[in-house]
Amino acid sequence: MGREDVELRRALEFVRGFARRRAPRVVDVPGGFAVLDDRYPGSYDDNKLVVWAGDDPGVVLEAAERVLGGREHRQVNVDDDALGAAFAPTFAAAGYEHEETLVMVFRGAPPAGPPEAERLEVAELLPVVRESWRATLPEASEEVVDGLARRIETRLRGADRVGFRGVRAADGGLAAYADLYAHEGVAQIESLVTLARHRGNGHARALMRSLLAETAGADLVFLLADAADWPKDFYARLGFETTGRTHSFLKTP
Repeated sequence: MGREDVELRRALEFVRGFARRRAPRVVDVPGGFAVLDDRYPGSYDDNKLVVWAGDDPGVVLEAAERVLGGREHRQVNVDDDALGAAFAPTFAAAGYEHEETLVMVFRGAPPAGPPEAERLEVAELLPVVRESWRATLPEASEEVVDGLARRIETRLRGADRVGFRGVRAADGGLAAYADLYAHEGVAQIESLVTLARHRGNGHARALMRSLLAETAGADLVFLLADAADWPKDFYARLGFETTGRTHSFLKTP
């Protein structure tokens, strides 16, 4: 097994383990498992199937209907590139939207100097996350926005070390924030957000450099990036390289 294969395997095992540890309920399904959280039934990330084996997409579709039957959505993540590509036509025929995600591993030189980002507590971060979701979903109710924001609390169970980091603008307000997870020598950077009014001022780059300095001792540092969106190019300029690809299928009313 080559270096890239090992890195991809470790990254995907990390993501699966994180999902299992944070979920109140885990259900075995053919080729993988499902995670369920009745507190946030509308959350795709907290109520989904994760599969990486098998050869019959119909079996996975049936499992999604059975396990997610009480939800309005059906979310299936396929953590194998070839399998996801093979499943795509069947899922499309069943009305599912298809997205691809890149697994990107940091292979650059860690930035010199100590990390500069601040450690954020959940209580401080929650209002900022609500603001971000409000901007993204202007028509959503306050209950929905609050539920989406409060999901960050469940992440604390996902790894040995889970932290929230942020950098501030000149006025002292939080400008950008991200999650940092570490478990058994592997670190993941996740949920990087720059608030709309602070975009274009280098805050995301400053935060990423701080996170990379903080994770300099890890065996592996990785993140997940939408294959169809521009941030993947930003991450590449910072030293991340694509080592694999996963697929997600979503069906909504």
